[in-house]
Amino acid sequence: MTSVPAVVLAAPGTNRDVDVAAALELAGASVTIIPLAEAGTTVLRSARLAVVAGGFSFADALGSGRLFALELAERLGESLGGFVAAGRPLLGICNGFQTLVRSGILPGPSSQAALGHNAHGRFECRWVALQAEPTSTRIWTQGIADELLCPIAHGEGRFHAEPDTLAKLAANGQIALRYRRPDRSAADGAFPFNPNGSDEDIAGICDPTGMVLGLMPHPEDHVLNRQHPRWTRGETSGSCRTLFANGVRHAKEL
Repeated sequence: MTSVPAVVLAAPGTNRDVDVAAALELAGASVTIIPLAEAGTTVLRSARLAVVAGGFSFADALGSGRLFALELAERLGESLGGFVAAGRPLLGICNGFQTLVRSGILPGPSSQAALGHNAHGRFECRWVALQAEPTSTRIWTQGIADELLCPIAHGEGRFHAEPDTLAKLAANGQIALRYRRPDRSAADGAFPFNPNGSDEDIAGICDPTGMVLGLMPHPEDHVLNRQHPRWTRGETSGSCRTLFANGVRHAKEL
């Protein structure tokens, strides 16, 4: 079986690139991790899928993801936009999500959003429950009916947008993932189920095409049963492996 060529973009301070590469490889991709400082405008030419890795790029100087976004624009220019326009999936996780929002790739043209400091002002590192919004056009979350369980690790993860933007995201099917309670009911902003105070419990969004997904939690940390915190007690539900499989499957069809 031919594997899908994928690229994981890293920067000084990112620390999740190896874990993301492992998750993609489990899903059938052949992965190259590329430091952004070594990337030219042709780095995406042969790739069919790309991920912007999480961590603390550039020590979060000037705000999480700001310098990563500037470097992304400088190094890759319009090639990243062309990558998405060609129907190739792009994923941003945690710091990668912050980077895609800072760069304007998410939520997309004519929409603005921000990822601010957690509402309670503290860094959060805990497992959360996520629910995919029921939309068949979003390739990354397509067919995911069960909840996803994965950890977060961030201090600036509170998704915020003006009410008209939130309404537009909902109408366009761009809200991909929401935080939920363990019983799958809505978090309704309550801590710790919504761990950062995100508007409307939003944990991840897509661009209008559905090709780009950004989320604050770390799905790469739950693609194997043994990564579940209670797997020795027989609890192995909520794997995020399907999310990566969806992206790779779409890339194979290109």
